Amino acid sequence: MTLRKVIFDTDPGVDDAMALLFLHHAPEVELAGITTTFGNGTIDQTTFNALYIAERFGIAAPVARGAGAPLVGAAMAPPDFVHGRNALGDVALPAQLRARADPRPAYRFIIDAVRAAPHEISIVAVGRMTNLALTLREEPGIASLVKEIVVMGGAFGIAGVQGNVTPAAEANIIGDPEAADEIAAADWPITFVGLDVTQKTRMSTDFLADLAEKSGESGHFVWDISRFYEAFHQAGGVSSIYVHDSSAVAYFLKPELFTTRSGAIRVSTDGITRGMTVQKPDTLSYPPGAWDGRPSHRVCTSVDSDGLLDLYRSTLIEAR
Repeated sequence: MTLRKVIFDTDPGVDDAMALLFLHHAPEVELAGITTTFGNGTIDQTTFNALYIAERFGIAAPVARGAGAPLVGAAMAPPDFVHGRNALGDVALPAQLRARADPRPAYRFIIDAVRAAPHEISIVAVGRMTNLALTLREEPGIASLVKEIVVMGGAFGIAGVQGNVTPAAEANIIGDPEAADEIAAADWPITFVGLDVTQKTRMSTDFLADLAEKSGESGHFVWDISRFYEAFHQAGGVSSIYVHDSSAVAYFLKPELFTTRSGAIRVSTDGITRGMTVQKPDTLSYPPGAWDGRPSHRVCTSVDSDGLLDLYRSTLIEAR
């Protein structure tokens, strides 16, 4: 079997950690690297978390430390009320690790990896898009050598879905809107897996308990880190956890679980709509405007939630 090479760009993060294990255990995947960014924690914390997960679960992929702040301005405070103070649900973490980060910054690691395997490496990005924007700024031509990019980010108003940080904006995008707009302007194939579909798939307490029972150490870890995360959802009136980052991994592994729509994408960088993602569908015509001349990208509009959950469950259980 030919393995599919992927770099996982992430800010672990409870749901990031769950998605990383999903990728790690997928038999068809070669994890070529893990790049970190700020978001669910500071860059120090998210890089530590990525190294911890790699060390604990024997993930051989190098970990490269990425951006600690957005392209413009300062980073937003980490949402410790969602992911805990250590961004992994406040589970106990060691004081020190044997694992060390790759000496290259994340954007340089991405460039080097893609140049070494042109048209072979995909990127699944589930944090702020800053590392990808810095990659483009350093070497714009790299876009033509990336096989595909899958982004967990955005909210495109499908079936009335709005943002989760403001009515307009989703967390990964509002964390660095300038970066998100820059990557959407580049001519590399991107699929946005936004709240429009990630909030349609949920993992119940029973689902997570079953993973803990049947999928060994990975399942126990998912259970432990998700206790804080689930409590946050329940306090907000949601009885189960949304499947955000693992939905992006599921699209990468099995895109037939999703329906998509193609068109140019813009990200608002100003005012009360800052962070809003808006697609101009290829099937519709408008007067000349800000979307003209930009490449067409895919946005997920629906998902087979049962199929996604089955894929996650079977991937972790069969890897035991």
